[in-house]
Amino acid sequence: MTRPLYSFQYGEREIRYDIVRRPRRTLEITVAPDSSVVVAAPQDVIHSAIEAKLRKRARWILGQQRYFSQFLPRTVERRYVSGETHLYLGRQYRLKVIQGAEEGVKLIHGYILVHTERAKDQAVVRDLVNGWYRQRALIKFPERIEHCLGLFANAERFQPERLTVRVMTRRWGSMSPAGHLLLNSRLVQAPVHAIDYVIAHELCHRAHPHHGPAFYALLDGVMPDWRLRKLRLERSMV
Repeated sequence: MTRPLYSFQYGEREIRYDIVRRPRRTLEITVAPDSSVVVAAPQDVIHSAIEAKLRKRARWILGQQRYFSQFLPRTVERRYVSGETHLYLGRQYRLKVIQGAEEGVKLIHGYILVHTERAKDQAVVRDLVNGWYRQRALIKFPERIEHCLGLFANAERFQPERLTVRVMTRRWGSMSPAGHLLLNSRLVQAPVHAIDYVIAHELCHRAHPHHGPAFYALLDGVMPDWRLRKLRLERSMV
């Protein structure tokens, strides 16, 4: 069951947020890289007090969301026609659409070859390419998860309970409190070192659900160059 999502109006903007109740004394507001807002609140604090605190921090929240928005996955308009370039594991490949009875996608000699009877139907070609990306992601992501788990001293503690791969527009990945790892299938287009950054980031959430000092201390320990990897991801996936 998902937790209820709350919201309030601040000028012309609606600020949506979630509340996590914890045995703590203070209230903490976190804006995640996907622009979601989470409030970690003591068990006995009433909702009106939480919203009052949020209203006082509204300008800061919106500023954080604007900052993170520049790094969100961008969807470039694609035509899915021969000659167009597409990424796979950080390398550019030329798309080649071939009229044929069999439908399928292959990666051969610098080309992503798409065979289909409906070669002029861009929607059909798009679905075939996206399906191929998802198939590749389901193969590559488990490999990279195993690699990233090796960066942790106690790998079993950080092992995700489940992996789901799907297209997302607002984030590269997420880790649920139950250990459910969700990864964007578009991430398979990024360089391997960038894929590893996203996975390592999400694995750290097994120990620290939010982006506090302890979270970043852990990420620094397992992947000291994560900031560079993050920057390369942001620059390559436009």
